[in-house]
Amino acid sequence: MFKRSPAYLAIAAALAAPMMSEARDLGGIDVSVILKNETAAYIHDGPKTGDASSMLDNSSGHDAGDLMKFENSANVYLNGKVGGDATWHGQLNLIYDTEAIDGYKGHKVYTQNDYIRELYVDTPLGGWDARLGKQQVVWGTADGIKLLDIINPTDFRELNQNSMEDSRIPIWMANLERNVGERGNIQLIVAQPEENKIPGLNPDSDSGHPFIMKGVDTITGKVNGFYSIAPALSNVAATFTGAAVNGAFTGGFNGDGLNPFAALTVEGFAGQNWDTTGGVLTPDPNGVPGQYLLNNFAQNGFTGQPGYVGVDPNGNYNVTNLMPITGSGFFDVNWAPSTNPTSAFEYMSNATFATFNTFSTFDPTTGSFTGTKTRWKKEDKDLFDPNMGFRFRSYTDGGLNWTVNYFYHYSANPDIDLDWVNDSGQKLTVQRAATAFVSPTQGVPDLSTNLTRDQARANWNLGNPTTILVHDGSGNYYGALDPTAIDGNFTPGMGAPTLQFTESFHRVHSIGSSFDYALDLADVPVVLRGEFLYDKDDRQPVIDKYLLSIGDLTNALRMEEADYFKYVLGVDVTVMTNLLVSGQFIQFRNLDYVDKRDRCYTQIPGVTVDCSRYTGDFSTLSLSNGLQKAQKNKEFYSLFFSKPFGESQLGRWNNITIFEEGGGWWNRFDLEYSFTDQFIMSGELNLYWGDENTTFGQFEKSSSIQVGLKYIID
Repeated sequence: MFKRSPAYLAIAAALAAPMMSEARDLGGIDVSVILKNETAAYIHDGPKTGDASSMLDNSSGHDAGDLMKFENSANVYLNGKVGGDATWHGQLNLIYDTEAIDGYKGHKVYTQNDYIRELYVDTPLGGWDARLGKQQVVWGTADGIKLLDIINPTDFRELNQNSMEDSRIPIWMANLERNVGERGNIQLIVAQPEENKIPGLNPDSDSGHPFIMKGVDTITGKVNGFYSIAPALSNVAATFTGAAVNGAFTGGFNGDGLNPFAALTVEGFAGQNWDTTGGVLTPDPNGVPGQYLLNNFAQNGFTGQPGYVGVDPNGNYNVTNLMPITGSGFFDVNWAPSTNPTSAFEYMSNATFATFNTFSTFDPTTGSFTGTKTRWKKEDKDLFDPNMGFRFRSYTDGGLNWTVNYFYHYSANPDIDLDWVNDSGQKLTVQRAATAFVSPTQGVPDLSTNLTRDQARANWNLGNPTTILVHDGSGNYYGALDPTAIDGNFTPGMGAPTLQFTESFHRVHSIGSSFDYALDLADVPVVLRGEFLYDKDDRQPVIDKYLLSIGDLTNALRMEEADYFKYVLGVDVTVMTNLLVSGQFIQFRNLDYVDKRDRCYTQIPGVTVDCSRYTGDFSTLSLSNGLQKAQKNKEFYSLFFSKPFGESQLGRWNNITIFEEGGGWWNRFDLEYSFTDQFIMSGELNLYWGDENTTFGQFEKSSSIQVGLKYIID
């Protein structure tokens, strides 16, 4: 069996090299092998995004000096002739990183660790120069960022600190090119659709990976991700339903469960005091604060529920981020939905108790209540609907080089949409039902209405809560109890629905252009350059905090259509004989930016919560920062230096610094020196710092220093 140890890979490649050379002599195949080791260590102590295993996980994460990466690879390059004027090229990639988390250690298809990295044929084809097979095509040349470089997807496992050539994912395509007239050149691309690889954007969450973004952790994180929070939240809903049925609120059997308390909201419960002395929860200004009771129900469940002895399996036990806890004690809660929400229940302050019924189910075999589940579904792209595009390039007599680019493609970044489904996968309808009181203590949802978002918001201004119900096309309602049958006799609903996270892909029209122009200013070589890209029919994450506050999860976090205009303007100057200095201004403009600010009242007088609707920042939005809003126009500034050094200029050092609007910084210094034609040594320092809620600043604890050794066998 193949042993995937780093030493084995390196030794196997070294032993294979002579045999490959022999094969080259016999079959006319040119073979070369590059053996490489890269070892990186953390610079700072501390945890990374997604490290925590629970709300009270106080582990320090990693220590300064701990290894981030110990990667050994053997790249085998093969070149030969097919016949006539046709040639072929292949690159085999054997790689293993002992320090990576599971799933990232070695081979993985369509990542930078794919076994077959490149495999293509170059051949004349009807007047075109054709390259057919698995390959890379580079359109953009911006420093430290990809703009027009959109043909190949990117593996973001090292963010953008490894070389673009290494992070780019080769895909199967037909790449045809020919000259047109005296100055023109046209390139046609028909390519396999494939997406970017983003750490953590999968149901496994990739906990422990050094480059998980906060925005991704909010989707799949074990502690802060809605994929984990939703089942825990529904378990608390089941706890409340079970408690209500068994008399925790009424003192005796209550066949209507939480429905008699349909109009009571999370903040209405957590924000007032309750008398617990008589075994029945009743409002009492001198009683126990509801935030402590809510936390106790959330963390410990309801041990009096039938079928459970001692520990309630519905308890969260301080694992996922349901409540803003500061410790494991009864009073270790810092409830602040109006000023600084950081937990799921704080964001759902206006969700009714009847909505909790929707999130839970009754198990007749045990007589107990349990919560809903989550499921991840990835929709496949149509391979018979490939990505297609062209580039035309030319130049003027004055030395201006320019291009026009067009690419019709599946977006490389997937959409993540939420839907309620039943056990067969059928999507269910979400109903926003008005809550109508029938007595001072009892209320039932008005099932005759399905309020729009704006109607529900206006209804709330009048003091009327909205209950979230879920039903199928036949009118069957899902949840622990049937809301159409509130008669005190306990009529079960259809059971808890499943919250499905669907990873899908949409089509984008990308229209671009680039230019570069060389000139001399006082004998100093200068190059002016720019890249421009207009993305039509792309997507943006839109957060609706009002819908989130009432528990309408599937509509509160949606991907909506948006057009973007992005551009880079740069200038390259060569000074001191061979020191290249390059500066760039980069701007991303969201042409369909959403920003509707709003605040809502709660059931506690004088307490309001954020009910805005806005474009979220995909990379940094988190429960800890108010689900951060994106910027309409996001700007970056970069400065790049590059210079050869050493005897015969056998070495080169580079340094790039990028500052992002909002206060995030990234700096990479790297150098490489060739001791011989075969033996090369390299070093690299990657530093992230600044505001922790920026793309770069969030990775401060993943700053690292790296050394590398490369040996070339020809």
